[in-house]
This record gives sequence, C-alpha cells and structure tokens, in this order.
Amino acid sequence: MLAMAEVNYIRHETNTKGRSYSSVARQMNMDRRTIKKYSEMEDFNQEVKSVQIRKANVMDPVKPIVDQWLLEDMGKKKKFRRTAKRIYTLLVSEHGFQGSDRTIRAYVAKRKAALLDESNDTALPLEAKAGTAQVDFGEAPFKHRGKEVILPFLVLSFPYSNSFLFQVFPSQNRECFLQGLTNMFAFLEGVPHTIRFDNLSPAVKKVLPNGERQVTEEFARFVAHYGFQYEFCNPGSGNEKGHVEAMVKYIRNNYLLPEIHYEDLSVLNEKTLNWSLGDRKRCHYEKDTLIAELYLEDKERFLQLPGKAYECVRFEQVKADKYGIVRIDQKQYSTSPRFAGQAVLAKISFDTISLLNEENEVIVRHPRLYGETKKSMDWQPYLTLMAKRPTALKYSSFYDQLPEEWKAFFGECTVEEKRNALQLLSVILKEQDFDISLQALRIASEHGHPTTESIKHVYYQLVNGRGIRETLSLPPSVPSTRNSSRGLSHYDRLMIMPGGEQR
Repeated sequence: MLAMAEVNYIRHETNTKGRSYSSVARQMNMDRRTIKKYSEMEDFNQEVKSVQIRKANVMDPVKPIVDQWLLEDMGKKKKFRRTAKRIYTLLVSEHGFQGSDRTIRAYVAKRKAALLDESNDTALPLEAKAGTAQVDFGEAPFKHRGKEVILPFLVLSFPYSNSFLFQVFPSQNRECFLQGLTNMFAFLEGVPHTIRFDNLSPAVKKVLPNGERQVTEEFARFVAHYGFQYEFCNPGSGNEKGHVEAMVKYIRNNYLLPEIHYEDLSVLNEKTLNWSLGDRKRCHYEKDTLIAELYLEDKERFLQLPGKAYECVRFEQVKADKYGIVRIDQKQYSTSPRFAGQAVLAKISFDTISLLNEENEVIVRHPRLYGETKKSMDWQPYLTLMAKRPTALKYSSFYDQLPEEWKAFFGECTVEEKRNALQLLSVILKEQDFDISLQALRIASEHGHPTTESIKHVYYQLVNGRGIRETLSLPPSVPSTRNSSRGLSHYDRLMIMPGGEQR
C-alpha cells in the first residue's frame, strides 16, 4: 500500500484533473497499473491543461449540451465519465454535429478546467461556489437525564445556498468528526466536491512552515474514500470560513437554546437533519430566492457517494492488567480474567469500544465513556471466577449493580447456593440482560426461596416461549381412596385351616 499522501495525489491528478494514468506513472516513476489501481480503488476502510482553441461557430449549438454532460459527470469517478471521444460520437449520432473530433477534444479540455474551478496553483476561492462546503464545530448546552451538559455539534454549511446540516456528538475527537461527516454525506446522498476546514486536530497533524498541512492518517483515508478536495484556513484567518462560523451561531440561537432535552443522541441527530430541511423554506438573505432552490444547484455539483460507507473506527493494541482491565483514552474497560496480562486489539468508534482477541473475535463490547465516568465493567466474563469465591460477591461493584430482588436472594443463600447461582448468571448474562433473569427469579420465588435449578428451569421456559406451567391440584369431585396399611398380618388369614386351626 502506498502512503496515503501518494494515493491522494494520484486520485487528485487522475480523478479530479483528468490526467492519464501513463502521464502520472511517468511523473511518479511508477507502473501505469499501479496508478490505475489506486485511481479506481473505491473502498479505503483500510488535470486539465489549459488549451487555446480557436473560436468555431460550429460549436455554438452543442456547447450547452457538452457543458451539461460535463456537469453530470463531475460527480462520477473517472472510469464512469464520458470521454471526449464518446462525447464526439454522441454529438454526431444524436445531434448531427458537423465539426471535427479534434474540436470537441479541445473544447472538452477547456471546459473541464473552467468547470472544476482549478488549475495547478488554485486554492478554494472565498466567493460562494455551488457544491462547496465549510466545516466547523460549535458548542451548546443540553439536558441529559436531568443534568446539564455542554456538547459539541459539527456543522456542514453551504455558502452558495446558505443551507446547512449539523450533528451533535459527545466529543470533538477524530471518530466523532468523521462519523458526523459520514452521516451528513449519507443524508445528502452525495459529497461536496470541495470542503474548507479550520485546522481541526482530528484532520491536521501538523501545520508545516510553508503553509501546507500534514494530515492525520485517518483523515487521509477518509478523503481518499469519498474523493472530495479539502482546503484549510490559514492560522488566525477566521474570515476564510466565515460562513460556517456564522452558521454555528445561527444554529445555536435558533435551534439549541434553551437547552434541548435528549435521551439518545441518535434520535436527536435524526431531528437535527429534519430541522435543517425545514430551514431551507426561507429566502436567501441576499438572492431573494428560496434556499431550497439554491440548494438544488449545490446538489448538482456533488460527487457520487461510494458504494460502501466509510467505517469511522481506529484500531489500537492495548495490554490488559492482572485484572483483565485495559486503558483507552484515560478510561478503563474490562475484558475477561483469561486475558489478564495479555494484549488485545481495541476497535474504537465514537460510541463503542470493542475488544478483540487474536482471531479478531469480539471478547466484549462496551459503550465508549465520556465525561466523569472512568470505568466500564462487564461482569459476565468474571462470574465463573467469582463463583469460586462466592463470599467476595458482596464486596464487588457487580453486587451494587444487581437488582434488589437478586440482592435479597443472595442474602438468603448458602455458600454453595451462591456458587451455583453465580454460575447460572454467567450463562444467562452472556446472551440476555438482567430483565429476563429477574423475571425468572420472581416466578421461581412465588412459593418461597427458590433453588438455582428452579430458576434455571423457569428461565429456559421463558426464553423458549413455552410459558410457565401452574402447579396441578386435584378437583374436589375426585373421590378419595381408602388409606392402605402395610405389614404381614394380611397373610395370617391364608394360614388358618377350616375350623380355626392354623396350618
């Protein structure tokens, strides 16, 4: 695999500028097949020279047609675009074009350069261009379960139409940043062809002395996957992303104040997208046109989405301590006692930490921690070990997490009963949460303190959908039977002779 900087350069030169594979291969001293491979690569989960042409009246009738075709193709990968030769063939067969093949080639080269708004030395212009976007984070207060929290929200704004999208996240880390963009690209069903960023740490690793940026590996992969062009503001030049900064304030003042109450961020983020759609019904502040209509011009310039969404995760090798606990971003996550002292692979998304073994199988999956919470403990893998030391149960945080009925049950158990119950819970909690085990405990306790076997029996009836059988009792209409007596006296009568003598 080439370095991502080389990959992005290849894709920029071939897919965006339209350079041939051979010319890029010669320039980079590489095989043409290598250039073609990385130019057409679609999954990264792991050009035009200015040509002077003579004015030709023969082109005038077909110029709008060619321009429309070029605009349609701009959002497609190079291999899906109409070539100049194909455009010429279509013009001759469908529109009776009388000019030469060479005339079409020259015009297509010139129009590509103009429509792409770039040459070898151009940067993103500050004036609003359709299909371009700006990105930045803002902050606002929210209410979560009765507690006020300050959360960042990621804004994607479109200076040409004055439209926007935004998503709320628990952090401004790299995973939240990329996931927010991925969510918004999916909602747009396209990708802005050029995006201007501030020098956000999730994207920029280092600002170099010559003004260039050393981007992070994850951001480079993300850019290669979606194929957009990126620009960064000069340090201290906030005016270069003035539209998105103004939009951050607009969103906060019009949608996020006073504090929004939420329980689930995914539900909240669905609402934010609908709010953004509703905002497009107003008129542009200068153009006296509905934002929704101007947005359609933005959309015409979008790039096509790749066939597969980018998986916004990073992988990190971590070593568990003697308790099987690993540390990621200053937070602690449990694995299993059998991984104590061993290395495991952490798969980190914005909301989940998955810990994997050597076969990349999930050992345990945790919600990713933010804020004051320091430790996430999944006790299920530890219950088998705890069953060997059942007296330690009451001194573990697992006991604090137990429902009150389970605490009461364990309070009445012998040491052996605790051992058996912990072993049962280690099986139940592997597939189910506490709810169904609590239901089984309640049913099994209807006739007093239950055995572990009775809880287990009820649990499997519940999960298999068989229901619970009531204890059978005989109806009063059934006649009672005579009590029988036991002993050898019944056989004495068989030994008596006629006349009363014994045999």
